[in-house]
Amino acid sequence: MKKTLIVAALAGASSLLASAAHAQSSVTLYGLIDASIMYTNNTGSGARYAMNSGSINGSRWGLRGAEDLGGGLKAIFVLENGFSISNGTMLQQSREFGRQAFVGLSSNQFGTITAGRQYESVYDYLGPLALTGSGYGGTMAAHPYDNDTLNASLRVNNTVKYTSVDYNGLKFGGMYGFSNAAGGFSNNRVYSAGASYQYAGFNFAGGYTQVNNSGSNTATGAVGQATIAAARNRIFGAGLNYAFGPAVIGFVFTQSKYDHASADNYNVATAVGLPTGSYIRFNNYEVNGRYSLTPAWNVSASYTYTQGRESGFGTQPSSSPKFQTGTLMTSYSLSKRTDVYAEGVYQQFTGTNYLGGASINGAGTPSSSNKQVSVAVGMRHRF
Repeated sequence: MKKTLIVAALAGASSLLASAAHAQSSVTLYGLIDASIMYTNNTGSGARYAMNSGSINGSRWGLRGAEDLGGGLKAIFVLENGFSISNGTMLQQSREFGRQAFVGLSSNQFGTITAGRQYESVYDYLGPLALTGSGYGGTMAAHPYDNDTLNASLRVNNTVKYTSVDYNGLKFGGMYGFSNAAGGFSNNRVYSAGASYQYAGFNFAGGYTQVNNSGSNTATGAVGQATIAAARNRIFGAGLNYAFGPAVIGFVFTQSKYDHASADNYNVATAVGLPTGSYIRFNNYEVNGRYSLTPAWNVSASYTYTQGRESGFGTQPSSSPKFQTGTLMTSYSLSKRTDVYAEGVYQQFTGTNYLGGASINGAGTPSSSNKQVSVAVGMRHRF
């Protein structure tokens, strides 16, 4: 009798432990705070000296959770808020979780599918190969107007996204952002796809994103505010990085086209209306490099040549402005979670640019001329 009871008790305990193992869950609070003092020239009212939030990485806090469902399957979620450390206000049009907000299922065998507000594929796959979009040059190193979204200017609502597992270095995925408009399935929607492949020290990546009618249905559509609103925006690109020893060198090419552009929302408090029928195209060619002088101290640099094309601006003739953007950045880690940095960016264009003067991402004020310099000295802390 005693043996029977002991066996039953052990069996019950084993069952409970197995159930507990399958039901294991975790919720993690995380974040990053980036604060700097920034100098920017040619603002139209003299030089600008200011405290800035997110010169390299946007300040944010978030919650990340996972529940083990057994059999290599997990339920996951991310809720991420973007804010300004300078004044404590929320960013991304004052959304509570404007950076990311999604829930989904992740399988060790089949990949991950998620639904919510998420990044598109050009940023996901190609962003890590550029100096912008990574932990190195970041916000300030963006291509003119962040026209190719490598610095995450485009976040997509109402999305369903698939991300594959790692197949011996190959990863791929895609997403679709619904318009949520009755009778307007193709109005303010987004779809994209991308892939990356790592072999030895090489990393290859490419992606494509298309946005339809980003200037309409902004309250409930896939895109709340685009950098440049247009009837159709197409972005594609490819790149490669090669890591050897303490160094990484890379090249990235992107092209972005804005058909029937309607508004310029970049670095301005109020959208600037564009003439009906405006067409804008950018070809971006970036070379970049990073070098770790010591485990704690690194330097990075990039040069981007951008060919622009602007037409349909009222009675103005078509123009082809050429942009040159150079970035130099260094950071020193005080600990695993805290570092100090200095970054400088120079941008200049030649020809006629109907979108205005030079404009360095994150500087806060577009240039009153065809040149601009911005320098930031700051600190980042991760938790």
